[in-house]
Amino acid sequence: MTQPHAPPALEVADFHKAYGPTVAVAGLSFALPPGEVLGLVGPNGAGKTTTMRALAGIIPPTRGTLRVCGFDVAADPVRAKGRLAYVPDDPRLFESLTVWEHLRFVAAAYRVAAFEAEGERLLARFELAPKRDALAGELSRGMRQKVAICCAYLHRPAAMMFDEPLTGLDPMGIRTIKETIRARAAEGVGFIISSHLLSLVEDLCTRLLILNQGRAVFHGGLDEARAAFADGLADASLEEVFFRATAPAAEPGP
Repeated sequence: MTQPHAPPALEVADFHKAYGPTVAVAGLSFALPPGEVLGLVGPNGAGKTTTMRALAGIIPPTRGTLRVCGFDVAADPVRAKGRLAYVPDDPRLFESLTVWEHLRFVAAAYRVAAFEAEGERLLARFELAPKRDALAGELSRGMRQKVAICCAYLHRPAAMMFDEPLTGLDPMGIRTIKETIRARAAEGVGFIISSHLLSLVEDLCTRLLILNQGRAVFHGGLDEARAAFADGLADASLEEVFFRATAPAAEPGP
């Protein structure tokens, strides 16, 4: 359950990231309350992955502040990272470790005592129990994705970020990750889901953040997005909203 007056699960304030003359993100600010599932969408190069990598402490901001559960990612990285799990769009596993050894490694890194029961439960939930002793290098793309998700869930983080979480998953895996996201959000976990599969975002997310060219063009509820970009049509699809929100500005007339 979410504690009263809990800080945002994730918080971004005036985040800028530039690579030389190229600006990837410019002046992004938003907060993710506990229990919210935020859909982070935008065209390729909009700044989605840059934002998540900065929140995860993988890349430093050029300017701005990023916090996980109130802990500054730059000033207090150990406590910030200890409350976060990030599954990138192409998670890298240790080829020479087994599935179970990955869970043991994560448990040691995050100091999860007596992880075995939870580890076994996660493997069963994601249909990985038969692959418990298989090397990561022997697994299919979908199974590797499931291992990464199990590792992310193992230390029960308060904030989670998934970049294209359905890549390689079979229908049962897709159902399972949707069910687990909903269940953990109900327990107070804050999620960012970034995906080009807008049907997934529409199905799972309670709020929406649309980025375009490194800037936020919308942040709010899905109904608010329809009001802003689809003339308030209740049955307007997220795809229609997305294309209207990210359409190039019309050139001025002669």
